[in-house]
Amino acid sequence: MNTAVNLGHIQFLLVGAMWTVVLSLMAFVGGGIGGFLVALGRTAPFKLIRIVAAAYVQLIQGTPLLIIMFLIYFGLPTLGFSISPLLAAGLSLTIYVSAYLGEIWRGCLESVPKAQWEAAECLAMSKFDRMFKVILPQAIRIATPPTVGFSVQIIKNTSLASVVGFVELTRAGQLINNSIFEPFLIYVIVAALYFCLCYPVSALSRRLENSGAARLRTLKAVSA
Repeated sequence: MNTAVNLGHIQFLLVGAMWTVVLSLMAFVGGGIGGFLVALGRTAPFKLIRIVAAAYVQLIQGTPLLIIMFLIYFGLPTLGFSISPLLAAGLSLTIYVSAYLGEIWRGCLESVPKAQWEAAECLAMSKFDRMFKVILPQAIRIATPPTVGFSVQIIKNTSLASVVGFVELTRAGQLINNSIFEPFLIYVIVAALYFCLCYPVSALSRRLENSGAARLRTLKAVSA
């Protein structure tokens, strides 16, 4: 039995890392769309919509991602829906991410100064125009650093997809370890690959945050 890490193992781990990126992108895009709707619902003028959006956020944030994956992967087939591991993992992460991004973006929308909302209303702009032409452009600048930072959590949370049989980076490491029984070396390599995926995103988040803080200081100095 071959007990040494070879080039084939490294290639298998790199393929797993590629699927980690694919799953992360699925979760970010799907969760971003859902999160945008949640943020709009949380700031909607109608109380019922706000209550429904808030209940969704509380429910998802109060439920472990692992349980959501089990419900999707094992629960849907009992209702007659056949679902692949990739789709189950992607759907679970999308639901999970939408609740967190929705709260992040809600805070960013509400952090836009109230004077901006009032000024847009004084210009007799419609609710749609006020939101999409005045408020959202400002909120996007505020939301960019925390959104990029949260994407690191998305990448790391894809490791839970291994429990439903999807072969991403963590699952690839498990499979290799089951064949050569070198857990320390294998998981050091897996950790290094996760670091290579997450560090550039973390660095970008810090850079955007520092840039936003510098811009804010400049605006305050000019207004003073």
